[in-house]
Amino acid sequence: MAPLNDDSPRRGPATQFSLTRLVGRGLGGVPPTALVLLGIVSVQLGSALAKQLFTEVGSFGTVALRLFFAAAILVLLWRPSPRMSRRAWTVVVGYGLTLGLMNLCFYLALDRLPLGIAVTVEFLGPLTVALIGSRRWLDALWAALAAAGVVLLMGGGGEVDLLGLLFALGAGACWGLYIVVSAALGRHTTEGNGLALGMIVAALVAVPVGVADSGTALVQPWVLVAGLGLALLSSVVPYSLDLEALRTMPPRVFGILMSLEPAMAALIGLVVLQELLHWSQWIAVLCVVIASVGATRGARPEIRAEDRAATQDLDRRT
Repeated sequence: MAPLNDDSPRRGPATQFSLTRLVGRGLGGVPPTALVLLGIVSVQLGSALAKQLFTEVGSFGTVALRLFFAAAILVLLWRPSPRMSRRAWTVVVGYGLTLGLMNLCFYLALDRLPLGIAVTVEFLGPLTVALIGSRRWLDALWAALAAAGVVLLMGGGGEVDLLGLLFALGAGACWGLYIVVSAALGRHTTEGNGLALGMIVAALVAVPVGVADSGTALVQPWVLVAGLGLALLSSVVPYSLDLEALRTMPPRVFGILMSLEPAMAALIGLVVLQELLHWSQWIAVLCVVIASVGATRGARPEIRAEDRAATQDLDRRT
């Protein structure tokens, strides 16, 4: 992988290759399931931090800070090379656009909904990916249980902002697409090269919107520090872990393993943000969690092995 500038004396191709191999080797020793779970905790703590910034720079400004710093960190870490095939660039641009839109929709939802509810509705995206293509009647039951949870959120006790729900559904659709595109990104790019370039594309989507909305409030020193922490928790750490996990894990399995996401979001919202949910809303969250856990336990081991082997074969050929 070549550096961005050929005249840069600080890191040549050999040095950068050693760095990427070292980081990849470190993550490669961690089971992909653990990588996904660590990413869940990190991103929900980041979401809690983001809500603290809304009063100062708004949801658009918060997204801009998150993606700007995430792109800057990943570029410094990986020094991505733009020398890729047209197919690889198509995947990178698709990944970046999906990532930018997903964050914009989610933060608009988060500004109107408790963290646990926003994530529960958004989670329909990866759950749909997990269930697409299944012909088992039991998976239809899990899908119905998840849908019942969302209906309970909308019609049960507690106030729910309908516009916030729509934004959360939009974020969920982007999240489902993100899972599929991330798998392609892992196949068509090397190490963090595609991730860094994709994050630049996402930043180009969000930063102009954030600057237009928040103006000079974005350059306050404490806001910049908070934005840096937000980028680490919400983007750099979880997306790097996701990408590494998806190198050996099929998108369907990855989507199922996100089953703890709504419950973790509700717990962090309760502990960190003091967001109290109505009892019916907790039941709704549990419905979605149980649905994905049921899908996980019901998946046949031989199918998982075949999917993983197919993914690894694609990795070798590309």
